[in-house]
Amino acid sequence: MTSKRVDLISGELYSQLEEAKRILPEELAAAIQNAGFECIQCGECCRGEDNCVAVFPFEVRAIMEKTGQNWLEVVEPPTEGEWDFEGNFHTLEWRLRKDGERCQYYGDYGCQIYPVRPLLCKTYPFYLEEEGLVLSECRGLSNEIGPKEAFRLAALIKERRLVEIQEALDLVRRYRDFRRGAPSSEGVCVVHDSEGEHRIDWYRLPGALDRMLGHLK
Repeated sequence: MTSKRVDLISGELYSQLEEAKRILPEELAAAIQNAGFECIQCGECCRGEDNCVAVFPFEVRAIMEKTGQNWLEVVEPPTEGEWDFEGNFHTLEWRLRKDGERCQYYGDYGCQIYPVRPLLCKTYPFYLEEEGLVLSECRGLSNEIGPKEAFRLAALIKERRLVEIQEALDLVRRYRDFRRGAPSSEGVCVVHDSEGEHRIDWYRLPGALDRMLGHLK
């Protein structure tokens, strides 16, 4: 990624950040009340083959402190990415590890890391994009929500938007581009996040190399 491209993306993200700062929680809360929401604890957002939770480094550390797990026990790299000319696989950010098709922290009694669950989980089924409030599919929508709870949720949704943009800014500023190449089992997995570049040997990610290569088929 050229410095000119970095400056362009950073400028766009900075504009989004300034716009997000101007969001009024009161207006957001009104939109949430209009949509209606109450979690019915069905756990559907915590299960499913396609369900994944993106997490940022500070969220990973909070979960590590809560659970006593190490970094790679909490998260894993996404399967979407590109290969460089040395056969290294490059991807962005992290995902919570799953146990089969469900989040590893979801059990018979609900979320086991509830106090430190990621912002994505805290704000589901709502999130913000440039065009405004977006609703994900959820059976809890259209249920009644009080003004106090709507405002609390609105504040979290705004916080998530600000964090997402700032994390993206930090990632772009630290990102080092690479020459593309063919997949190989001889390289490593390189995860780019807001803190920089993390190189991980495949033996520390059991089965991950097969998943990355299988994703290309």
